[in-house]
Parts: sequence; structure tokens; C-alpha cells
Amino acid sequence: MQYDFLSILQQKEQSFSKGQKRIARYITEQYDKAAFMTANRLGKTVGVSESTVVRFAVDLGFDGYPSMQKAMREMVLNRLTSVQRIEVANDRFGDQDVVSMVLHSDMEKLRQTGETLDRQQFQTAVNAILRAKRVYIIGVRSAAPLANFLGYYLNYMFNNVHVVSGVGVGEMFERIVGVNSEDVVVAFSFPRYSSSTTKGAQYARSAGARVIGITDSALSPLGQCSDCVLLAKSDMVSLVDSLVAPLSVVNAMIVAVAAKKEKELSKTFSDLERIWDEYNVYEKQTGK
Repeated sequence: MQYDFLSILQQKEQSFSKGQKRIARYITEQYDKAAFMTANRLGKTVGVSESTVVRFAVDLGFDGYPSMQKAMREMVLNRLTSVQRIEVANDRFGDQDVVSMVLHSDMEKLRQTGETLDRQQFQTAVNAILRAKRVYIIGVRSAAPLANFLGYYLNYMFNNVHVVSGVGVGEMFERIVGVNSEDVVVAFSFPRYSSSTTKGAQYARSAGARVIGITDSALSPLGQCSDCVLLAKSDMVSLVDSLVAPLSVVNAMIVAVAAKKEKELSKTFSDLERIWDEYNVYEKQTGK
């Protein structure tokens, strides 16, 4: 979003009816809860009808309540503290089956990602990785597993892959200080956006490197400083960040790069299979 939803409420406050003012006041004071309420529930909470809530959304310039709710959620994702996340999750789930709720949410994020991921941008990212002299992968805090997973497989395909995860801003710059125009940086960032990832991406881009940002919005801090943006939907599940959809995009990237390096990989894995077998790296399957 290019603007703050709360700013819209403040700008239009004088034109609100008495019922609309109650809605606006509740959203302003309890935005962390309001963003996840249906129109019916929000209306009951503040003492107005569902139709009043829908008209309120339209009067704000949205085409309906779902669009307004989407705007509220985009605002909320980067504002909530961990304690607020837990409270929102408890409010959302209630006594419902947590497993079903979480799985359904993850499947919905996968569906949305499949529809919105720009295939041309994806191919551009794959080609950039294939041409790069060095590949730097940045992912900190909850995004660190994504960076490590991508790095694990790219290390089978390239000799110069650098994973930068679990580090502070100072150490990050020490790790990427040599980045240049021959290199590619793949960076991950999802709400709550890590400032160190954004700073690392900005530095790499200023040094001439091609930055591939995997994030949830082109308007996110990382999206705005990336040459190529791959959108993957993320969601807040209690204090946990759901990274199922971003991981699926990473899987697709690995498969696409591997397809272009089929011959080299066949040789590499033939050698590895021999070594793994010789040194008993994996447990041998025995029949029963």
C-alpha cells in the first residue's frame, strides 16, 4: 500500500455519520482485531448493522468490505507486536480446529501466489542466477530457513554461493562487502520486515549487483530496492510467520535452475552417490 489506512480515516473523519465514527474509532483503537473481522462481526462489535459497515467501506473509496479488509490487513501485518499476533490468532481461531484453519490458510496463500507470481520476472531471476559470478543469499530472522534451503541446493550447482543469515547489520556488510556488478543477490523479507535485509539489498544494488527480492509486495521495503521482484504470499499465524508459499517459490527456482544445468548435475550427483555409499552417509533401506 502506498498510504496508511489510518491516515484515510483521519482525513475523512469530519464527514462520517455517528455510526461510521464508531466504526472508525474502533478500527483506530483496535486495528489488530478489526482487520480480521467479517463485516457482520465488526458491525455487531461496534453496534451498527452489517450494511452500515459495507457502506462505510464504499464511502472510503473501496469497492466493498473485502477490499477495505485487505487494506487493513496489509497495514496491520507490519505493525503487530508478537504479543498482539498471539491475541489476534486466539481471536481468529477460537475453538475451531487449528490444524484445519492453518492448512486452509496455507493452501489459500499457495493459490494466491500461483495466480500473482510474474512468470517473466521468475525467468529473469533464474537467468540472472545462471549468469552470475557469485550468488549471495540474504535471509535473516524467520526468513533465514528460506535462505539456507536455497543455499543448500544451489551449492550443488555453483562453486561460489554465499548464504548470509542469522547475522546483524554490521556482520552482514562484512559478508557482502565485495559484491559487484557480476554478482546476484537473492534476498527474502516478509512482515515484520527486517531492516538489515533491506539495508543489505540497498548496498548490493548500489554496488552494481542484480537484486532479486522474494517478498509479499512490490511496495515492501525490499520490493522497492530490488531489480526483480518475485511475489509470494505470507501470512501471520499466531507468532509464527507462514512461509509455505515463499518456500514453494524457492522450490520452483531450484528446479528451474537445475533444469538448465542438467548435464553438470548428473556428473556431480553420480560422484556424490558413490561417495555417500562408500562412507555410509545415508541409512540403507532393508526389506522386512
